[in-house]
Amino acid sequence: MKLLRIDASARAADQKNPSYRSISRQMADHFISQLPQQAVHIIRRDVGKHPPRAISEFWIEACFTAAEQRSYSHQQALLESDTLIAELAASSVIVLATPMYNYGMPSALKAWVDQVIRINKTFDFDATRGDSPLRPLLQGKTLILCWSCGEYGLAPGEHKAAMNHLVPHLKTVAHYLGVERFIDVQIQGQEFADERHQQSREQAFSRLSELAQQLTAQ
Repeated sequence: MKLLRIDASARAADQKNPSYRSISRQMADHFISQLPQQAVHIIRRDVGKHPPRAISEFWIEACFTAAEQRSYSHQQALLESDTLIAELAASSVIVLATPMYNYGMPSALKAWVDQVIRINKTFDFDATRGDSPLRPLLQGKTLILCWSCGEYGLAPGEHKAAMNHLVPHLKTVAHYLGVERFIDVQIQGQEFADERHQQSREQAFSRLSELAQQLTAQ
């Protein structure tokens, strides 16, 4: 199994300073620790520590220029994107560990999304398909979203669910990453650090253990 792990938290996984340690990184650590290590090849991409470049007008020009007509500068502009897409394409499972920042995804994660959702690489466009001209070119992937937030009530059906712009956005773009199975595991209430937060942690870690067992059994 080839697994792509993406970490988007600006916080480090600092064992010596637990109060600042990233919860989303802890979640990904736990999930991966439950997998048979000899059977898993892990590709690591830490966009929290090393954010991809934001796309530019020249980057867009390079994307929409036919490959055989691209200049050297075009090719250089797309090098990072090519690398990130190759990592994605090689993986059957994506573990995406991210906090919710300001009710959405961190800017570093959005930069990664913009670099990998690219015409004729991860999707194609055909106007003859009517109102649905975009089609993903990758398929068969499982995405396990490990996310954390400081508040409560942001899960589907809860009182602040409409303020959650992280999960719906990622579900939408995951279609163009070849994701056919999207699994959402969250820990809420980090800023409260009370019994509800602890219960959320325990439930999330238990769910991640179950998912690891299911994935191993496939």
